[in-house]
Amino acid sequence: MSLPKTLAEDVARNLVMVARLIDEDPEQAYAYSRIALRLASRVAAVREAAGFAAYSSQRYAEALAEFRASRRMTGSVELWPVMADCERGLGRPERAMAMAGEPEVQKLDKAGQVEMRLVAAGARRDMGQLDAAIVTLQSPELASNAIHPWTPRLRYAYADVLLEAGREDEAREWFGKAMEADKDGATDASDRLAELDGVEFVDALDDDDDHGDAPLDADADADGDAADGDAETGDGGVDGSTKA
Repeated sequence: MSLPKTLAEDVARNLVMVARLIDEDPEQAYAYSRIALRLASRVAAVREAAGFAAYSSQRYAEALAEFRASRRMTGSVELWPVMADCERGLGRPERAMAMAGEPEVQKLDKAGQVEMRLVAAGARRDMGQLDAAIVTLQSPELASNAIHPWTPRLRYAYADVLLEAGREDEAREWFGKAMEADKDGATDASDRLAELDGVEFVDALDDDDDHGDAPLDADADADGDAADGDAETGDGGVDGSTKA
């Protein structure tokens, strides 16, 4: 609202494209964010969007700078967890852990506090402190039967670190709980659980193609007098490279 109408519309178009592309094409989203930033660098929402676009494309130093700028403009602490995760991305897990102990965390809403807990546990894992990471994730939110938007990710992270620590039975249980809570498929908990249970997925079409090739080749080898033209026609009729 602080921008002239035409400029505001141009900025808005670019921000819409950032939102549309950030999951599927982070690099393209980043390109749109740079245009919006060039047009309106003094708008906090633009700095925040630029930060998320940089974060999604793993430009962590740039993302951190944009998040800090947005925070200075708004005074909000809601970006604190993702700022800490940028420190992890920059190979500084100890800084992320320090941020987890700052007063800003107490000002976060419940979702933000859970996110901060996930980041802190990730930092512990980065430092090879698996037991500490497990303890960090053990919380009332993890134990609760209530389902919230962050529940699948919290349970998944807990299962993942349990598995890394060699506690496979517990990991299987928590991957199952994550799958139960994950109605939108935000995690690959079902695949991880299947992997632990030894379930192997086979491409049925490829299987059929393989079986189809064998008789043709076998017959051709057995019949030394098969016509060349017939053999070529038989081989060409099976496309072994076809994928489902």
